[in-house]
Formats: sequence, C-alpha cells, structure tokens
Amino acid sequence: MLALSPGPDGSGALAGRRVVITGLGVVASCGVGTEAFWQGLLEEPPVGRERPVVGFDASHLFGPKEVRRADRFLQMAVTAADEAVRGAGGIEALRGDPERAGSYIGTGVGGFQTLCEQDRILLEKGPSRVSPFLVPGMMCNRASAEISMRFGLRGPCECTVTACAAGTQSIANAARLIATGRCEVMVAGGSEAPICELGVAGFTNMTALTRSGISKPFDVARDGFVLGEGAGAVVLEERSRALARGAHIYAEVAGAASTADAHHVTAPAPDGGGATRCMELALADAQISASEVTHINAHGTSTPLNDAAEAEAIHKAFGSPGPAVTSIKGVIGHTLAAAGAIEVVAVALSIQHHLIPPTAGTTNVDPSCEIDVVTGGPRDWVPGPVVSNSFGFGGHNGSIVIVPPE
Repeated sequence: MLALSPGPDGSGALAGRRVVITGLGVVASCGVGTEAFWQGLLEEPPVGRERPVVGFDASHLFGPKEVRRADRFLQMAVTAADEAVRGAGGIEALRGDPERAGSYIGTGVGGFQTLCEQDRILLEKGPSRVSPFLVPGMMCNRASAEISMRFGLRGPCECTVTACAAGTQSIANAARLIATGRCEVMVAGGSEAPICELGVAGFTNMTALTRSGISKPFDVARDGFVLGEGAGAVVLEERSRALARGAHIYAEVAGAASTADAHHVTAPAPDGGGATRCMELALADAQISASEVTHINAHGTSTPLNDAAEAEAIHKAFGSPGPAVTSIKGVIGHTLAAAGAIEVVAVALSIQHHLIPPTAGTTNVDPSCEIDVVTGGPRDWVPGPVVSNSFGFGGHNGSIVIVPPE
C-alpha cells in the first residue's frame, strides 16, 4: 500500500512517501491528555446541553500574564500540541530541519471568546478600552502560528477554516505536505472554544442544540447536538524517518479526500451524495476497498438531518450492515472544527487498545439508519482500516483513512 498515492482523478501525492502518526494530544470534556480521554470515552457522560472542559488550566504553558491574553481555543490547541510533541520524543529529537517542519491547525470560529469579551468592553466602556490584543487574539490562524513559534517550525504554517470539517482536513492537508516531499514533520489538528453566551444563543436559536440534554447519535429520538469544546493534535512524520529514529508509531494516514455538497449552508444533502463520494475518494486515495474497512468513526452529531444523511452515505459506500460505526460525540459533544482532530486521536487509541468505544446516549438506533452502530458498551476489535468522517456547515465533507502500523 502506498499512502496518499494518485487517485483515479489524477489527484493525490507522490507515491512511496508514507505518513505515520507518532504523537497524540487531546483536550476534551471527558479528559485532558490521552489516558484520561480514553478512559472518559468508555464512561457515561453527564447530562446537559454543553460539554465544557471543567478545570482546564494552561498557565503552565503560557505563564500568568500571557495566559490572560490567550483565547481559550489557543490555550487548548497549544496544550494538545505540547502533549503530542512530547509524546513523539520532544521537539529536539523530532524537528530535524526546521524548514521542513510545520503546523496545520484548523478552527471554525477561532478566538470567539476574545471577540465576544472585547465587544462587551466596547459597548460598556468605549473604544479606548478595547484590548490591543484583540486582533491577534481572535485570528483563526493564531493557534497554528503559536505552535510554529513555540517549536521553531519554519515550514508551512497554515489553518483550515471549513467549519466542522476543519480538523480532519487539516490533518489530511498536513499529511499531503509530507507525502509530496515538502515536509518531514507536521503538527496538525483542530481546536475550538465556542461555549459562551453568544455562541450558545446562536446554536439554540437555529434549533441545532438538543432539548433533552443528551447527545444520541443515530438514535430514533435524537433531537440535536450537545455543544462541546476542546482540541486534538497529532504529530505526523514520514514513515522511514520515524522508524530510523525509533519513534513509536500509533497508526498510518493512508488516504484522505474532501468534497462539497453544493446544497445548503447548514443542511447536508439529504441523499448523502457528497459524503458518499468523499469516502469513496478517500478509499481510492488509500488504495483500499470498502470491504477492507472494519470501523467508521462517524461525524454523528445527533441532529436528525445529519445522522440520516451520513447513515445513507455509509450504507451506499459500504452496504449493510457494513463496518462497525461509532460516534464519540455522545460523550464529548460536538466540538465543531476540533471534532475531526479529536476523533483521529480516538481512532489511534482504538487501534492501540483493540477496542471501539460505544456511541454513548444511543439506546434505540433509528431503523432508517441501516448501519452497525456500536451501543451499550465498547466492542472488542481486531484493528483494521478505519474511515473517520467530518462534515461541516457550508457543505464541507472530509474523510480520512487511518490504518494500523505495520
């Protein structure tokens, strides 16, 4: 298998440059750090329309003055990236040529909390009291830039802003930079901190949030998502380089794809056509057949339209019953642009533990969703190829294929 090799449409990357994951980092409501996060995925989540990361503190990475100026999305991104880099052996062992090492962190709303806070100050105290740190604090590219500066990564430093598909697409885009030979190392992922009064009001008034306080992906009684926050980060390396330095390899990025529904700004295409094509292109990129896929980490937001469209897309691409499907949003809520990155971390940990976490909150799978949803408890699993999906407002679709290390 050649990772990210040319697909049927001529896209894809240089054959022979395989991309592996050598570091993992995560901040989520069920746990900060990979060990706590994994344990949290196997436990019952709380009830409520929001999934904040309670007690989160990044002052050890920023210092008392700097942390007050750093938006929460930035603090979470740096925390996840720091864990991933340390887990990959530390920056001095990892980075190599800094011109061939970079960062790629996606977000949807960036420094949203900074923007909201400074808007309040403007209204209450006037323009002269608005912080000079407003603009750098709210920039969507701030997390990627900060990680670049902290670790001395002087290669590509980029940010994908494709709503809830951004985390998946950032990792895929970073992997292509390695597969094409531009880079040797990338720190990639996604971060989002949308839980504030304005954010909750916006999602509530568009009727996207659950009324029951329970996320129920693919359940017949699903009624909207739980709003989450968090960050996920991975260290990507060219495989032979990782092997040469004796790095632990969690998984391999075998392929990826993105498409657009071209349908509606918030609603997915009801037939799942764009999502189906995205998964099929990702499998073609990985040179893997649908029958080889053993697990799908679904976008699975718990909204009526999204879950129906994704289930239809999975059914079209893989048949019935198809691979085992889970959505970790039943535990962590929908973390928007961070979701795909956190889910790639979850997939890597599933491979490591030979276990698929259950879809928490789901007790009665909608009979119209003709897919094999993992419910009731974790499922033992012999690791094989995995597809992880992310679909965002605007019709953005992203799929990435992760396979166990050889």
